[in-house]
Amino acid sequence: MKLGQHMSELESKNNLYKQISELLNQARKSVLQSVNTTITKTYYEIGKLIVEEEQNGSVRAEYGKKLIESISNKLSEEFGKGFSQRNLEQMRQFYLTYSKTQTVSAEFRLSWSHYLKLMRIENTEERKFYEIEAIDNNWSLRELQRQFDSALYERLVLSRDKDSVKKLSEKGLVIEKPHDSIKDPYILEFLGLPEEKKYSETEIEKKLIDKLEQFLLELGKGYAFVGRQVRFTFEEKHFRVDLVFYNRILQCFVLIDLKIGEITHQDIGQMQMYVNYYDRFVKLENENKTIGIILCKDKNDTLVEITLPEDNEQIFASKYQTILPSKKELKELIDNKRQKTSKGKIS
Repeated sequence: MKLGQHMSELESKNNLYKQISELLNQARKSVLQSVNTTITKTYYEIGKLIVEEEQNGSVRAEYGKKLIESISNKLSEEFGKGFSQRNLEQMRQFYLTYSKTQTVSAEFRLSWSHYLKLMRIENTEERKFYEIEAIDNNWSLRELQRQFDSALYERLVLSRDKDSVKKLSEKGLVIEKPHDSIKDPYILEFLGLPEEKKYSETEIEKKLIDKLEQFLLELGKGYAFVGRQVRFTFEEKHFRVDLVFYNRILQCFVLIDLKIGEITHQDIGQMQMYVNYYDRFVKLENENKTIGIILCKDKNDTLVEITLPEDNEQIFASKYQTILPSKKELKELIDNKRQKTSKGKIS
């Protein structure tokens, strides 16, 4: 075979590959777009039904609250995650926000996560602007947040040379691949698909969590295991708590997070947010406030940070000290496991 003919055939194969690749990528985008549109349209209609029922029912705010609570319980039983009271309230707000204005959202071409972000923009014109730009430029949620944080709208309004400002704003554009977006928990929940759990970034961290789970259960002081890598969603962001227990004696949730590396004030703030979320949206009125424990393992030391419930009564505080493992016990657990791990004896 002549060299020229061989090169021609190779080029032909490459062109065929490119054409097929483009076709598949376009198909994936279409599927993802269809899923996103279906989700947002459905959530809009759910919000509409809730608002209409509220308008036909009692005018008291308490009625609306009980209505959402009742519907949430029934939907969660039948359809699983994604229909908490918080999520239904967001669907209700979604309808109230987008039923009042004529927008490009008649087709709802962005993801539900995008709309959760857009709903928090009070200025109608500003919200329209970001929505149109997100659609036209295929902005990921991260890119939408970045552009909003950079005050793109205000800069364009005030700028005399709007084209140049907009061109600068496009630097650092993040385009997510279609198959990455299908991992969005909202899409998985909507389709009723199980979420693939990624427990740890490293084998060491996973083994430490295994050991910690076993250690607390062996204490036998009223601990009941709830779950690991327990996910909850607030606004459009998803969070995971490494370990969640419930203590029957203390009558409260115990949240544990393990940090590989030095603990930071952001870690403590995040745990406080976890605790606040459980207190406001998970625990029952007759239960005590949630307890959060942060375990930090770095090269030089082990630090245990415990977030105590607020407004502790002395009796509860005393009981807390006898039921929970001490800082010394937790420190020894992590240190011992670290030493075994450093010797290659992960067990």
